[in-house]
This record gives sequence, C-alpha cells and structure tokens, in this order.
Amino acid sequence: MPEKRTKRTAIWASTMSGTLDASGRLVFAHAQTDTVKVKGLRIARRAREAQEAHDLAPGATRAVGSGSRVHPEEPDPYRTCFERDRDRVLHSAAFRRLAGKTQVFVHPKDHQRTRLTHALEVAQISTAVGRATGLNVDLLDAMALAHDIGHGPVGHVSETAFEEYIPGYHHAIFGADIVLRPLNLCRETLDGVRCHSWSLPSPSTPEGHVLSWCDRIAYCTHDLEDALEAGIVSASDLPEEVRDVAGRTRSRQVDAFVTALVSGILDHGVVAMPATEASALATLRAFNYERIYMRPASVEQGKAVVSVLRALVDYFASEPSRIPSDNQIESDPLTRAVAYVAGMTDRFAFQSAVELLGWPVEKLPAGIDSPYSGLGPASTSHD
Repeated sequence: MPEKRTKRTAIWASTMSGTLDASGRLVFAHAQTDTVKVKGLRIARRAREAQEAHDLAPGATRAVGSGSRVHPEEPDPYRTCFERDRDRVLHSAAFRRLAGKTQVFVHPKDHQRTRLTHALEVAQISTAVGRATGLNVDLLDAMALAHDIGHGPVGHVSETAFEEYIPGYHHAIFGADIVLRPLNLCRETLDGVRCHSWSLPSPSTPEGHVLSWCDRIAYCTHDLEDALEAGIVSASDLPEEVRDVAGRTRSRQVDAFVTALVSGILDHGVVAMPATEASALATLRAFNYERIYMRPASVEQGKAVVSVLRALVDYFASEPSRIPSDNQIESDPLTRAVAYVAGMTDRFAFQSAVELLGWPVEKLPAGIDSPYSGLGPASTSHD
C-alpha cells in the first residue's frame, strides 16, 4: 500500500509537469498565465567567436571552430570549443570523484576542503583574473576544473606510491594524458592541465600561466584556513611578511594576491605578481609545507597510505579481471592497474584494501564518519 500523501507532498506532486489532478486533468509545472515570455536572440557560436576577436586582450587564446583535438569533431552550433571542454569535465565521473579525494585532510570534516572544492575555488579565482584582464574565461574555467583530475587517493601521497610503477609519475601529466583522454579535449585545455604545476614546463597559453598562479593562491590560503580550524597552527604562527602584505584571513589574502596578479598582467604585461606579493606567497607556501604538509604525524600517515596504494596496484595488476571493463582503457596491465587505483576515492581505496587484501582496519586513516584510526592529516606537498 502506498503511503498516504500529506498536504505538503500533495502540493509538491502537483507542481510536476504531466501530473494528473483528481479529475484527470493535466497539471502543468506553472500556470500558463504565469509563463514568462521572452523573444530569444540567437547568438551562434560563429558570432561569439568573432566577438572574441574584439573583446579579448591581445595574446589571449581564441576559440575557433571545434578546437584542436586529437580526434576531430564537428563544431557545436552554440558552444565554443572551450565551453564544450568545460561541460565535458563537469559531467565526467572522474570530476565527481574529486569530492571523495583528499586535499589536506583524509575524510575531512564538513567545512574542510576536498579536491573538488579546491578545483571550484581555483576556477573562481582563475575566471575572476581572466575577466579582469581580458583572457579567455571559458578556457580558464575548463582548465581549472580539470587541473587536479589526475590525483589519486589521499592527494600527493599517491604520487610517491605510483612512481614505483610509472617513473616520474605526476598527477598533472597523468590527468591530461590518461584520465582526460576519453573526453577528447582541446590541446590548449590539456596543456593547461599538464603544465599547471610549477615543477613542469611552462604552459603554452597565458591562461595556463594564470591557472598556475591561481592554483597556488587557492591552496596556500585555504589549506592554511583548514589547518587553523583544525588547531594544527595558530594565527600567531603566521610569518610577519604574510601578515603585513596579505593579511591574516583567507579572504584578505586571496584579495591581495589576486589584485597583485591582475596588476602584474595589466601594468607590466606579464602573468606574474609584483615582487612584494610574490615573495609573501612563497613565504606562505614554505610555512604551509613545513608546518602542515610535512609535520611528523602527516609524514607517518603518508608512509602508511603509500603501502596501501602499492598493495592495491600489485593486486589489480595480478588480477586484471577484477578491474571493471569501463576502466580498462590502458593496454598495459600495470598502467591499467595504476589508472584504476588512481581513480579511486579515499574511502573506496581503503575499503578495497580491507575487503580484498585483509588490510588491518586500525592501520587506515581516521575520518569524521569512518571507523579508522589514523595519525593526522595526509602527508602532501603541492603544485
């Protein structure tokens, strides 16, 4: 017997298009007299591409046709090539899984960052800089949302685990060349993802350079905020240079660094901050590295995580049939195993270790809603 409808559920149900009322009449989503009328103006992709020639700054990356892709495609009638890239990233399973991957804290509390929220913050900062300087905002948005999509479970710790199997493993390169390959993104978008880390060759577009700076602005400031909330560091610990140049709070710091980056682009014609702010940002990163990412508890936990991830790769390399068919895009069994484990969320990786390998639960990281006992935030370095 279906449950009796309450007054509230009856009202809710009546708002659904196609619902029949008691007399059998069709009920529309909105009363026809309330329908907002508008005469749409068709702005085709070609017209918008032509507008970019006038609106974007000299040297900014222009969208043209379907874009430069490994597999040529027909252009979309309404969206530019970089808008299509952004949409493909946003709807991908790999992007959704970033919600379950560590930024700094394994199984974060409600207000602490994940890789997904980090990507969103980088996108916001990057597009703000792009709008202020006449760069291609759609390309920046696509790059930013995708830039960390190659991260494995527990953030940068996974790179240490996977480089045993793929020498020189780097989340940026792996993300662009392996994870994003099925999406057939534009060359410029993939270049921004592949080169966003400062330890890699420079990006080929000004938008890629902006992304690199904005990624660093985002994680330096929000990782500090999360660590302050967790009690790992205190506001009084913050270096005087950072306090004087950028302030004590994340919002003031982001504003100071973004303003400086925009100034560098508009006043000096280079994608870089003036020396004062650039030095303060470097000092903040060094502080985070020493006091948050590489604190002793984090290093110890990182070692434990590396053991788990390597054991999982070994298992799936020896049992390739256990890898779901839609995750078998790599022909080499070992690369396929790395790709599968790298795509796991933190929780799924730990659960797999317990269920498939008999891993002791007490040796897994603790979390707000998990039974695991652990040693603190994950060991991680950034870029």
